Amino acid sequence: MEPTDKDRRVPARYEPGEGCVTTVIRLPVRIVVLVLVVPVRLVWDALTAAGRAVQRSVLRPLGRGLAWLWRTLVAVPAAWAWRTLIVIPVVWAWRTLVVLPIGWIWRTLVVAPLVWLWRAVLAPAGRGIGAAVAWLVRYLLVLPAQWLYTYVLTPVGHGIARVLRGLGAALRWLGRALFVWPWVALWRYVLAPVGRGIGAALAWLVRYLLVLPAQWLYAYVLTPAGRGLAWLVRGIGTVLATLFRWLVIVPLVALWRYVLAPAGRLLAAVVTVVVREVGSALGHCWRAAGIVSRAIGRFLGTLLRWLLVEPIRWAYRNVLTPLGHGIRDGIWRPVRQALRTARETVRQTRREIRRALFGAPEEPRQAADAQPRREPEASRTRTLGSSTTALTKD
Repeated sequence: MEPTDKDRRVPARYEPGEGCVTTVIRLPVRIVVLVLVVPVRLVWDALTAAGRAVQRSVLRPLGRGLAWLWRTLVAVPAAWAWRTLIVIPVVWAWRTLVVLPIGWIWRTLVVAPLVWLWRAVLAPAGRGIGAAVAWLVRYLLVLPAQWLYTYVLTPVGHGIARVLRGLGAALRWLGRALFVWPWVALWRYVLAPVGRGIGAALAWLVRYLLVLPAQWLYAYVLTPAGRGLAWLVRGIGTVLATLFRWLVIVPLVALWRYVLAPAGRLLAAVVTVVVREVGSALGHCWRAAGIVSRAIGRFLGTLLRWLLVEPIRWAYRNVLTPLGHGIRDGIWRPVRQALRTARETVRQTRREIRRALFGAPEEPRQAADAQPRREPEASRTRTLGSSTTALTKD
């Protein structure tokens, strides 16, 4: 008996809620996981804080210092040396000693003579030779060839074409009369009627000697025998299928439905509950360990602050800052002022010594050009009464 649709329906789902298995598993799992997770979380938070402190206090300043040293001691001097001592002198020397002389030699000794030779010799000679060759080709080859083609080859070709067309028509008629027409008459009046008669006789013999006996044998012998054999095979197959179903399939289905499937669902439910509770316990314990770790970290931070940071801050604020202000106002600023005064005095002394040795510097030309222009005065002529001559000059 086949199972109906009612037997195949999936059972209704259970209402959501926590069962006794969940309650029994949850508390032990959370206790064990909490004991295992708290040390790991403490170590993790300690390593994280230490790593951030090392990165903030050591690695980042060290990296900045190394980068500054690299730029100051290696990159900038190397770039300056490359630009100033290598690239610019080499390029200038290459351009001055190689490129410019070779370019001048090439333009003077090669390009200019070749241009003059092309313009003054080769181009006129080529134009003359081309004109002469064109005249010779035209009057010695082209015009005679045109006359020969027009008045000799064309009439001869037309006559030969007419002769060949007539010869082809005669050969075509002769071929039809000797080869095509006799074979067409033989096929139409002899071979085709004989072939049709032989074909009709063979068709009658095949129909009444082979086709009709074969049809009678198929209809009255083979068809009833095949149907009986098919009924026999179908009956045997039905019996074997019924036996296989009730002896093999039905017990296997019952075993799966009433034994294996409930056991598998129970095992899956237990595994699911265990996995879910372990994951939930890990999450809760990790958060609880974080709370504990943060509390310990705050305690240690407060202790370090009151034992180390606050005394250092008090000493910096109340001792080092006033001491630094005193050094800056009492020592550094007077020293800087004295150095600035000494530098200005040295500059003034050097300027006076230069003026005494070499004279006052000339006024810049721009200042002279900036003065308003005046009309030129009339040129004075040297006379005996003027004091511009060498004899009467005071």
